[in-house]
Amino acid sequence: MTSRVSHLSVVYSPEMLADAGESVSPSTRKPGLVAEALRARDWPVHFLPPEPMTLEALYRVHDPAFVDSILSLGRPNGFGNTSETVARSLRHTCGAFHTGAKLALSAGISASLTSGFHHASTARARGFCTFNGLMASAALLLDGGSARRVAILDCDFHYGDGTTAIIDTMRLQDEVLNVSLGANFGRASSSTAYLEAVRQACVEIESFTPDIVFYQAGVDSHIDDPLGGLLTSDELRTRDEIVFGWVRRIGMPLTWNLAGGYQVEADGSIPKVVNLHMNTFEVALRSLGLLVPPPA
Repeated sequence: MTSRVSHLSVVYSPEMLADAGESVSPSTRKPGLVAEALRARDWPVHFLPPEPMTLEALYRVHDPAFVDSILSLGRPNGFGNTSETVARSLRHTCGAFHTGAKLALSAGISASLTSGFHHASTARARGFCTFNGLMASAALLLDGGSARRVAILDCDFHYGDGTTAIIDTMRLQDEVLNVSLGANFGRASSSTAYLEAVRQACVEIESFTPDIVFYQAGVDSHIDDPLGGLLTSDELRTRDEIVFGWVRRIGMPLTWNLAGGYQVEADGSIPKVVNLHMNTFEVALRSLGLLVPPPA
C-alpha cells in the first residue's frame, strides 16, 4: 500500500441509487445517504463516479440468460420484485466496486458505496443481492492480469454463499479466497471469538498472498441489527481497526464496501446505519494518517 496518500477515493454516483419498493433493506438508497454524511464531515475524501460494468463482465460470472432476464425485468431481482430502477442501477453498483478495486491497486486503498453482492450466485438472486459484483470484479482483475489472486474478507453478518458458489462453479479456488465470517457466527456467538476470528482471517489471507483484498465491512454485525446482532459499536470499530491496521502494516491493497445494515427507523430513515458506516470511514482515515487521533 502507498505509504502516504492525501485523500481517500470513494466511488459513488446517483446512478447507483434505486427504489426497491417495500423492503426491509435500505441498501438501494444507502449510498446517497452515506455520501451526504461524508460530505457533511468535510473529511479528506475524493468522490469518483463508477465505470458501469459491461454485460460481458457480468456474463463471465453469471448465466447470460439470467443477466438478460434481470435487466429486462423478466424475473425478480434480489429484492423479490422487478423494479426498473433496481435493474438500471445494477451495472453501476457492480461497476462501482470494480472501479474501487482498480483504484486500490494503484493507490493502495479505496471505498465504494455499494451493497448487495454476496448472496448472488451464477443464476440466482436472493437476500437483497442480484449480481455478484465481488466476483465480477475478481474475474476482471484475473482475466486482465491485474491480479494473480484475490482475497475476499467478508465481515457482513451473513454467509457469502453466492460468492462461494461462483468460486466453486468457475473452479477459482486457487485464485480467489472467500473468508466469510458469517459461515460460523450467529447471534449467540462470542464477540471476543468473532474478533479473534477476524485476526485469524487476516493471517489466512496473508498466507494466500493475494494482490488485493476485498473487504465487506457490513454493519449488520451490530448487536442491535434486526437481521444480525453480535458486536457493539466499539467492537465494530475494533474489527475495522484490525483490518485496516493489518493491510497498512503489510502493504496490501484493499477496497471496501458498505455491505449490510438494517436498523431502519419507523419513518424509514437509517441514522444508526449511516453512523456505523461513518465509524468505518473514520478508522480508515486514521489508519492513513489523514485524521488526527482524538485526545487520550
